[in-house]
Amino acid sequence: MDARSPRRLPRFTRTERAVHWVHAAAFVVLLGSGLCLYLPSLAEAVGRRTLLKTIHVYTALAWIAALLLVVAVGDRRSLRAALHELDVWDRDDRAWFRHRSTPSGRLNAGQKLNSIVTASFAVLFTVTGGLLWYGERDTRFRFADTILVHDWLMYVSFFLFLGHLYLSVIHPKTRHSLVGITRGWVDEDWALTHHRTWAEQAAARLGETKL
Repeated sequence: MDARSPRRLPRFTRTERAVHWVHAAAFVVLLGSGLCLYLPSLAEAVGRRTLLKTIHVYTALAWIAALLLVVAVGDRRSLRAALHELDVWDRDDRAWFRHRSTPSGRLNAGQKLNSIVTASFAVLFTVTGGLLWYGERDTRFRFADTILVHDWLMYVSFFLFLGHLYLSVIHPKTRHSLVGITRGWVDEDWALTHHRTWAEQAAARLGETKL
């Protein structure tokens, strides 16, 4: 590496990145097939409703199975540490909602909130989707509001996805974070600007390791 290049700080483990990309890939397929099933214009343009429904259902099953596999064979310690991060909200997190330029940990308050909402929606999608599938086979499980909840989750998730995509791919100040979730590391200079508390701790640990 060029001596003038910024130092790289490890940010996400392989297991954390695997969980992210398994969820992201499944979400894109589920969103696309769900929109084609729900919106009349798309349904008419695409056709083959039965095939789309099959893709939707089996993608959901593959998503759950893949997540379980990653948890079973991956680094569960890093996943537990990540869950602990999401559970702890400190003064910097509360200040972030007011200023958004305060020092923060590896995940700022907005990223924590997005992760919690995403996980909650995943659970709700799974429950309502399971009820919709089973309700077609047993009318006792066909509840009137299930499809409404599932649809509204889709709408909200769609706009959250667009916002997430913009910040990670387009917005110049934050798009470097995409490197962290693809390669596992970020530049120290960027980290000090956006996640100073974590960056200083990570840099100190890296220095101790080199010694």
